[in-house]
Amino acid sequence: MNFPKWKEMLIACVCSFGVLFAFPNILPQSVLSKLPAWVPNQKVYLGLDLRGGAHLLLEVDLDSVINDCLNQELDAARTALRKELIPYAVNFPKSVTKDKKIIEFDLKDTLKAGKAKMVLSAIDSDFKVDITANHVKIIPAEEMLQKRKAEAVDRSIEIVRKRVDETGTREANIQRQGDDRILLQIPGLQDPSHVKELLGRTAKMTFRLVDENAPEITDYKKAVPPIGSMYLASAESGKLMAVRKQVLVGGETLLEARMGYDEYNRPEVSFRFNKIGAKKFGEATKENVGKRFAIILDNEIISAPNINEPITGGQGRITGQFSPERAQDLALLLRAGALPAPLDIIEEKTVGPDLGADSIRSGIIATILSGVFVLVFMFLWYSSFGMIANVAVVVNLILLIAGLSCLQATLTLPGIAGIALTVGMAVDANVLINERIKELVRRGEKLLKAIEEGYHLAMTSIIDTNLNTIIGMMCLYQFGTGPVRGFAVTTILGTIISFFTSTTLTRYIIVTLMKFKYRIVIPM
Repeated sequence: MNFPKWKEMLIACVCSFGVLFAFPNILPQSVLSKLPAWVPNQKVYLGLDLRGGAHLLLEVDLDSVINDCLNQELDAARTALRKELIPYAVNFPKSVTKDKKIIEFDLKDTLKAGKAKMVLSAIDSDFKVDITANHVKIIPAEEMLQKRKAEAVDRSIEIVRKRVDETGTREANIQRQGDDRILLQIPGLQDPSHVKELLGRTAKMTFRLVDENAPEITDYKKAVPPIGSMYLASAESGKLMAVRKQVLVGGETLLEARMGYDEYNRPEVSFRFNKIGAKKFGEATKENVGKRFAIILDNEIISAPNINEPITGGQGRITGQFSPERAQDLALLLRAGALPAPLDIIEEKTVGPDLGADSIRSGIIATILSGVFVLVFMFLWYSSFGMIANVAVVVNLILLIAGLSCLQATLTLPGIAGIALTVGMAVDANVLINERIKELVRRGEKLLKAIEEGYHLAMTSIIDTNLNTIIGMMCLYQFGTGPVRGFAVTTILGTIISFFTSTTLTRYIIVTLMKFKYRIVIPM
């Protein structure tokens, strides 16, 4: 029953921490913003079912991932065959078969089939090359395709999170569902149109040369580009402009993109490359001075300036007929990076705040009622010891709210159920301790000795019970999703805190009261 000074200080610090970090949750935002910077201002976020908001289910187009993979191998094969002077048939650009997931084409010279197989097999070990007569099949390994798909989904989740965070939206819940779907929940957002627009853009940026030999046209039916070029729509002129297929610099080398204003106070987007991109960009502009450089975003030419001089600093800017909002969105997309595959919105719904308000009200009523019944029972059954346990329950709730605030956890309706559950669980340990004390008093032990022995004897059962609860909740967290995880988090946190309040805080309160000669009784 002896408490050293360091333990008293630790208990005081933990309780003060709880009050300090739980306090912002009862203050309005207007008051919270006026507090000093050193005062904690984290609050518990409310989930979609409590606050309302937008719910989007996105699907990653994995067919395009496979198609890109096959096209990359196709380009590598074309380059390798040309380098070795091995002729191939003219149907080469149409050789990717998405349904069969293979590449097929014909060689013009059957005698070079052996050399062609050796050259193509050396490109990538994940592709199997099969040549029958002059017909070539390049077959990708299934393990490689599955790996590419998984990486595409993981990368898409990362890009979605960056784009949503860049808009200033907080508390978004982003998680994977199945093999190719992403669940996006944004509490408090009632109009998701802007977010949908940002997510609908692949934001794949490339820099290519304009083909000056091909005229700009307006009729899509007459868009027959020269060999090695292709026609793309220009956002500036509204016409079709021919650009080279060869990518001089890719958007993946972009390091930074910011919206700003030029000397005429017009919105622009400035960008900066990393070392690799800066080197490529410098070489490309040095070799093509006087030519036009097309900046292409999602197969649309957003700008095609002239290269007046080599740009070796690794920096540039995009100007055009931008509104401030469009320039800001463009900078955001470039900063977040390109999606590896298009995203399709297959499910969309909006939860109104009224439903969330009803849920909050019901949850608060349930928590208050459960707490009141527990407090009344403990007082009637254990008298002074019951009141001490009730103090521990209140402190337990304060510390739980403080812990959720520090973790920036999102509170859902199952999370409120977890809080209500921990109110009942918080007194379990005190019931065990108090019953042990009563047993020892019945045997004739003095109260102080009974208290000391009661805490000691009940500790094994308390640890066993709490450990089993935590293990069960950890399994829920590991295999559950969304609200199930919220329930697990609040229950785990509440169980850990209740262990502290029931075994340490209550004992400290008893010792303190006894030091001040307060008479503590336990009804028999």
